[in-house]
Amino acid sequence: MTLAANQPYFLPYFPYWQLIAAADAFLVSDDYAYMKGSWIPRNRILVNGRTQYFRVEVEDQSCHRLIKDCNILPISVREKLRTLEMAYHKAPNFNDGYALAERILRWPDTNLAGFLYHSISEVCGYMGISTSLLKTSDLPGNCLLRKEKRIYDFCHRLGAERYVNAIGGQAMYDKAAFRSEGIDLRFICSEAAPYDQGGMAFIPDLSVIDVIMFNSREALHERLGQFRLI
Repeated sequence: MTLAANQPYFLPYFPYWQLIAAADAFLVSDDYAYMKGSWIPRNRILVNGRTQYFRVEVEDQSCHRLIKDCNILPISVREKLRTLEMAYHKAPNFNDGYALAERILRWPDTNLAGFLYHSISEVCGYMGISTSLLKTSDLPGNCLLRKEKRIYDFCHRLGAERYVNAIGGQAMYDKAAFRSEGIDLRFICSEAAPYDQGGMAFIPDLSVIDVIMFNSREALHERLGQFRLI
């Protein structure tokens, strides 16, 4: 079994979804500290050729709270959808992307982790990702551990022989240490090619909403497999 995990982000960039797709099970890390200024409540979209933040607002932001203990402020769904319409109404898959965004934005849960978990589930369903989604908070006692020991515990409890981490974790985790725990540690490196963003110069690493607006479901499925494990 292959396991992966990451904090929940609001409509994150495409490599996040490749990480999910590369695993049999994905742990949404909801009982980690909320980080102010992070990508947890926001991402970027393309508006008139320029990047613009697309976000939800978190109530009483504090690094002393866990993600699962944070709430979001009421969302002006009409305003958010108007922004997406202005940005992407000419995109070839606007109707499907708009409908997906509307389902996400209208979700009534004001708990940050619950809202983000639902958004991750919706995008996985749209892109045909069949990976099982779990929450780290559903593993009692794991949050008492620290750093890579939490990952060892994830893998041992769920019976995972392989753990796939985002590429940014290369400086944090040692393959030999994982091997001593019976875990094959790999890092995912995205090789997804640029795509047409309406004839403008390509801007990488935007929200998955941008990718969805400009790519068919068939193209998305193909892009999900454009990575290598190192």
